[in-house]
Amino acid sequence: MLSRIAESTFWIGRYLERADSTARILDVHVQMLVEDPWIDEARVCTSLMEVMGVDGGAEAKSAAQVLAQLAYDQNNPSSIAGSLSAARENARGARETISAEIFEALNSTWIDLPEQRRRADRFGPHGFFSWVRESTAIMSGLVDTTMSRDESWTFLTLGRCLERADMTARLLMLRTLPGGRAPTWGTLLRSCGAYESYLRTYRGPVREDRAAEFLMIDRLSPRSVFSALSGAERCLTMLDPDAGRSGVADEARRLLGRARADLEFRSPGDLLADFSSDLEGLQATCSMVNDAIAARYFPRIAQMTWSTESGDTVTGLAPADDSSVGVAS
Repeated sequence: MLSRIAESTFWIGRYLERADSTARILDVHVQMLVEDPWIDEARVCTSLMEVMGVDGGAEAKSAAQVLAQLAYDQNNPSSIAGSLSAARENARGARETISAEIFEALNSTWIDLPEQRRRADRFGPHGFFSWVRESTAIMSGLVDTTMSRDESWTFLTLGRCLERADMTARLLMLRTLPGGRAPTWGTLLRSCGAYESYLRTYRGPVREDRAAEFLMIDRLSPRSVFSALSGAERCLTMLDPDAGRSGVADEARRLLGRARADLEFRSPGDLLADFSSDLEGLQATCSMVNDAIAARYFPRIAQMTWSTESGDTVTGLAPADDSSVGVAS
């Protein structure tokens, strides 16, 4: 499989999950600001931008500025609109590996973006967030029902799982925001679509320790960090099933395995002991895994210089595998 096609499908998965998770995080954030009139809006908005890893977050002092950067800015790949646009562009470069239904759904969503933005300006952002969640759910369903379980599906699912682990950690970081009351665990469970599953599992009111357990280490919850890490690890195993006699040569798989094992064998009572640091560590691990995957499967074209017989220096591009195309991350 060409590395540029693999990279495109990988980022389709990441961008679709990023759009969905960002919509969930912003929905929680806006709801929190509306419910608590005494909250320090400027401080919470700045902290939220830091949690989302956006440069220049100190300039966002209001919910409107946060939405402008993280929801509606098509030039920002970290925003909802930017993620959907980038997913469509990657799909255009991988048309031969994804189904026509997936591309049509992506294209229709991209075409509908301006109208949904106008509706958000008129009626508020919650309808926009609901539309994003529904659209990404449709596309995720099409991925699972129309694509063969080949390398294209594996790379797309790998990107989706890795992004989900990172974004779930960022969602949980909202519990540590300063400047006022943090969102309740019930609100976080609802934003993940996990509230009813939680109630069926524990059959009682929402408790902090159980909610953290459900969103961090539950094996059956599809949006838990553990499930996402395990899914990404399975995808890497499918891409390179021969691990050798000892150890694991794949750096990305080794990093994921360590993070997954740390969660799997941790006592539920220890989850909240150093919650903020653990979530920051998970985000750092996801970043390192992304770099390791890119280094192994998406080689870049290296720049090289040489001298001609006349002594002139010429700069060019060294061929690398199949001349992989770079994708915005």
